[in-house]
Amino acid sequence: MNPISGQIVISFAEKGNSATFKKHLKKVIKSSPDEKLIIVLDNVKYHHAKKLKPFLEQNRERLELMFLPPYSPDLNPIERVWWFMRKKITHNRYLHTLKERKAKFWMMFSRYLYPNDDLKNICVLNY
Repeated sequence: MNPISGQIVISFAEKGNSATFKKHLKKVIKSSPDEKLIIVLDNVKYHHAKKLKPFLEQNRERLELMFLPPYSPDLNPIERVWWFMRKKITHNRYLHTLKERKAKFWMMFSRYLYPNDDLKNICVLNY
């Protein structure tokens, strides 16, 4: 999620690991071909995976990972987006299946694949 533009890059994965994270990083790089990207991350184990080192080294001119201090979700802009998503999709609603949840998520977030003020304002107003 780019807090300056409001643009978000979405990837679905059955579980988070170094392979799915690498796939997402490739998608993020592709989404902004002319910019160097600084990605703010929490300290989940697979963000630090040794398997990522060759990929990160290969893309060091395009990509920099910045890790937040432990236990500091308030500093991570994506946490505000997840809060917004839960409020709009799951709060006080029963979704029968994961497939239904993904469909609702996609309907909501597909409009934020491009720069927008909605997500930008969520991050700016709450930080």
